[in-house]
Amino acid sequence: MAQVLEFKLPDLGEGLTEAEIVRWLVEVGDVVAIDQPVVEVETAKAMVEVPCPYGGVVTARFGEEGTELPVGAPLLTVAVGAAEGSSGSAPSPSSSLPSSPSSGSGTESSGGSGNVLVGYGTGAPAARRRRIRPDRLDRAVAEAPVSVAPVVAAPVAEVLVAEAPVHEGPVPVVSPLVRRLARQHDIDLRRLAGSGPDGLILRADVDRAIRTVEETAAATARVQTPVAAVVAAPNGVAAASDAERIPLRGVRGAVADKLSRSRTEIPDATCWVDADATELMAVRAAMNAATGPSAGPKVSVLALLARICTAALARFPELNATVDTAAREIVRLPGVHLGFAAQTERGLVVPVVRDAHTRNAESIGAEIARLTELARTGKLSPAQLTGGTFTLNNYGVFGVDGSTPIINHPEAAMLGVGRIMAKPWVHRGELAVRQVVQLSLTFDHRVCDGGTAGGFLRYVADCVEQPAVLLRTL
Repeated sequence: MAQVLEFKLPDLGEGLTEAEIVRWLVEVGDVVAIDQPVVEVETAKAMVEVPCPYGGVVTARFGEEGTELPVGAPLLTVAVGAAEGSSGSAPSPSSSLPSSPSSGSGTESSGGSGNVLVGYGTGAPAARRRRIRPDRLDRAVAEAPVSVAPVVAAPVAEVLVAEAPVHEGPVPVVSPLVRRLARQHDIDLRRLAGSGPDGLILRADVDRAIRTVEETAAATARVQTPVAAVVAAPNGVAAASDAERIPLRGVRGAVADKLSRSRTEIPDATCWVDADATELMAVRAAMNAATGPSAGPKVSVLALLARICTAALARFPELNATVDTAAREIVRLPGVHLGFAAQTERGLVVPVVRDAHTRNAESIGAEIARLTELARTGKLSPAQLTGGTFTLNNYGVFGVDGSTPIINHPEAAMLGVGRIMAKPWVHRGELAVRQVVQLSLTFDHRVCDGGTAGGFLRYVADCVEQPAVLLRTL
C-alpha cells in the first residue's frame, strides 16, 4: 500500500524564515523522482530551486505562485509506492518512505534523499533508490490511505462560500493557532473545507479564506468608490484610490529592512575627495596589453580598486569592524570579506568576495566576475550574500559623479566610486585634461573618528593617483 507524504518548505539557512513561491516546476498528477526540483522560491537573499526528497506522484500543491510561505509550511504531497519485488509480489509497507521529511532516519527502509537542504532530508547516506512502474504508481494513488484534495486545482473562491454546508459534529481542527487565527478574522471554521488528511483544516486553508474575504471586500470598495477619490493610507499619507501598491518583500524587502536598520542604528558620516585616476587607467591598460604565457586575464578597474581597499584596510583596521550594540563593544575582524554592490533585475544585491585580503587583483577580478554572473542569473546562494566586512560600491556605472552611500549593516564603512571622466585638472603646475574620479567614504563614527576615516580615504586616493604607492606596500 502507498503512503501520501507531506513535503514542507525546508529551512533554507542563514536565518531565513519565509520564502515566496516564484514558479512551480511540477503539476498535480506528475511523477517526480527523488531530488527532483519541484518549486522555485525566492528568499530575501536568493532564488532557490527546492528538490523533493521523495519519489512518487504529486497529489497536491499548497500555495499559488506569488504566495509567501513560512518555513515548515506544506509545499506539496506525494503518493509514494513501495519497491517492486523480484517475484512481482505486492508492495510491502516496510519499504515505504518515512512519514516525516525531517525525521532524519537513516534506516534501510528510508527512501529519502541524502542530498539535503538545511533542516530536512536524511542524515545518513541515501538508501538505494527504487524505481516504481507507472501502473503501480496509478494503483498506489488509488489505494493511498490519506485523501488530500489538490489545492491548486480548485479556484480560491471555492474555499469559503456562504452556501457551504456546515460541519456536523466537531470541527476538524487540531491546531490552536489555526483556531485563534480564524477567530481573529471572523472565519467560520464550520463552513471551511479542509485540505489536510481526512478533511483536516490547516493554517493554509484559513489563510486562503482570509485572502478571499479581503479580496471580496476590496473589490466591493473599488466598485463603490469613485476612481478620482482620495483616501487616507494607514500611515496618514493621502493617496489616490487607484495608486499602485508594491509589496516590500523578497530582495526588495530585505534591502529596505537593512537600509532602514543601518540609518536607525549607525551614526554615519561621509567624507570625499576627487582623485586623478589617469595613472591608474594607464597602469590597467599596460596590464591588459601584456602578452605571453604570464599575461593572465584582463583586470577590471573594480578589481584594482578592491585590491587598493584591502591594502588600505590593512593600514586602517578600525574600518574592518562591526559594533556589538548589546555588549557595547567594537569588534575588529581578522579577515576582509569584501562585498561589492551589484544591480540586478531582482534589485540591489551585495555578493561577497571571501578572504579578499589574501588575493591579488587578478584573483579578486575573477571572483567578482563569477559572482556577478551568478547575481545576473539569480543563482547566488544565501551564503554568497552574507558575511561581508567592508563594501565597495561603484555607482559610476550609472553615470553619476558622487553619492553618500548607506552603510551595509552591520559593517562599519563603505567606499563609493563615481564615474571616471575627463576634467580640467592642475597637473604639475599646469592646467591639463585628466581622468578624474570622486571617492566617498561613509563610516560608522562609533568605530573611529574623522582622522582615521580621512587617512583611509587619502591612502586610497594616493594609490589611485600614484599606483606605485600601492606597489611599494605589497
